[in-house]
Amino acid sequence: MKIGIIGTRGIPNNYGGFEQFAEFVAPALAERGHDVYVYNSSLHPYRESSWKGVKLIRKFDPEKKTGPFGQFIYDLNCIIDSRKRNYDVILQLGYTSSSVWTFLFPKRSILITNMDGLEWKRSKYSNPVKKFLKKAEKWAAIYSDYLIADSKGIQQHLLDAYQKEANFIAYGASLFTSSDESALSAFKLAKHNYNLLIARMEPENNIETILIGHQASRSKRKLVLVGNYKSPFGSYLKDKYENENTLFLGALYDLNLLNNLRHFSHFYFHGHSVGGTNPSLLEAMASQALIIAHENIFNKSVLGDDAFYFSGSSDITGLLNAEIQRNDFHSFLSNNNKKIKLHYSWHHITDLLENMLLEATNKR
Repeated sequence: MKIGIIGTRGIPNNYGGFEQFAEFVAPALAERGHDVYVYNSSLHPYRESSWKGVKLIRKFDPEKKTGPFGQFIYDLNCIIDSRKRNYDVILQLGYTSSSVWTFLFPKRSILITNMDGLEWKRSKYSNPVKKFLKKAEKWAAIYSDYLIADSKGIQQHLLDAYQKEANFIAYGASLFTSSDESALSAFKLAKHNYNLLIARMEPENNIETILIGHQASRSKRKLVLVGNYKSPFGSYLKDKYENENTLFLGALYDLNLLNNLRHFSHFYFHGHSVGGTNPSLLEAMASQALIIAHENIFNKSVLGDDAFYFSGSSDITGLLNAEIQRNDFHSFLSNNNKKIKLHYSWHHITDLLENMLLEATNKR
């Protein structure tokens, strides 16, 4: 198949979840003999025309000058380019800034959209933006030929809201087997003597709830936060809560380093409350982290009984004050590792995606 992957800022991953998805599945599909193209933003630091067998198409992205509106222009540029490529399939990762251009997608290509999370529920957005996002979700759901949901919760939502079936294809992760305790030295951290949170600094990720609960506890362990804090909300959190026991490391993209931080943490906090199967959660599971997650359908459908859960800051405080020992919960770690092997390995995810694409092209 000739496959175009659209909707990301590009690969290798320098941003987020969809970029990570593309980083793993695009080379895997190319290795299986498919002709794979990924659109890259002109702002992406990687400048070559290919990466791991994947052809990269660089398109102008004015986001630095125009702010978020630049993403609409970037997506438009990608869609216009797709009209001359004769793709068998266009795999669209997300829909927020491309939905207004849906009518421009080439009709000869099959459009498959990975629908992301419930974007219109994110608390960072104003009411007018939430209304637009609800419409954007509807446009993407109705006008795509096929849909992908990365969690069972999103799959059910799409069926209830739009009467459209979606294929359940989650993110993937690789089991982390090359731990190196020396990776902690750069941050002056000690094995199992700190708690960790890796997330975008956004309200719906419950970062402030975790900070309040952690600082109210008797725990002597440091709380280490990884994520870009140079947004208004991130700056607010850093200014208000940073102290000698609460460290803001900023954004880190070295996956090996991040996995070592996860592996050697005492607790790993996952506060995401809106969206599907989150890649950082899968990586925490694959790194044998002991997880405290926000209690919601998305997290529980992945973790089941193999994690601790919180709804508010008092839950965090209570769990930390209970002095829970990692050694008592080896079953959590091993069960989560088994889930990665069985359901979330990148090989398995690529199999599911390839089968879906082949089935769609065969029907066409």
